[in-house]
Amino acid sequence: MLATVDGVPISAVHRPSTDRALAFVVVHGFTGNWRQERVQRIVARLARCGGVVALDMRGHGASGGATTVGDMEVHDVAAGVRWARELGYERVATVGFSLGGAVILREAALMADGPGEVDAAVSVSAPAFWYYRGTRIMRLVHHLVESPAGRLVLRARRTRVSGAGWREVQPVPPHEAASSLRVPLLVVHGDADHYFPLEHPRAIHAGAQSAGVVTDLWIESGIGHAEAAMPERVIDGIGAWVRQTLGLTAVGGVPAEGERS
Repeated sequence: MLATVDGVPISAVHRPSTDRALAFVVVHGFTGNWRQERVQRIVARLARCGGVVALDMRGHGASGGATTVGDMEVHDVAAGVRWARELGYERVATVGFSLGGAVILREAALMADGPGEVDAAVSVSAPAFWYYRGTRIMRLVHHLVESPAGRLVLRARRTRVSGAGWREVQPVPPHEAASSLRVPLLVVHGDADHYFPLEHPRAIHAGAQSAGVVTDLWIESGIGHAEAAMPERVIDGIGAWVRQTLGLTAVGGVPAEGERS
């Protein structure tokens, strides 16, 4: 159990590597946790390219607190990054999926100075904008999050949602966070994603381009949303991209196929 700066206990696991050059911090999507098979599959593939720390964001799985759906979760990711550093890894890259993909963008931008600082970020299937209701599934998600009855339904799925709302009217959204990055960013999105259409990854990528950092956009043909949809070739490609971008020796994996920008 890790502790965030605001005192929330965060469940995390470490899959070690004998090579301490690189660790990946894996951050699940909404209603996820690191014990799920789809998350463990990501962990196992990335472990071919470095050590892996996977965590449950607040309000999810075995972690404490309640999810704020993108606001305070930056502290959860920062706790995972700090732990990776304490374990002796020289470089740390965050890899987030869906909500986790939004959170790692915000963490990389907002925690750039301090123990939560990362060396690279990979955002997969992430929303670029808050309050997005342009798809049927996202209208349902908003209903679940915003209504007391919906939050009870989510609690049955081991996801505890805060009913207090955000501290600010609107925390820095992911695409704006991307425009403040100082580290390389890879944006990965499937063109069959039924949560967030392609305007989202393109807005995030454009934000990173405006920041002047190294950034790539992979639009993957026929692929859906988040962890469960990602084939092994894409996961391996993510690991290879991070190592290559950080100037580390390749240890396996091939670049993912897809539209590159």
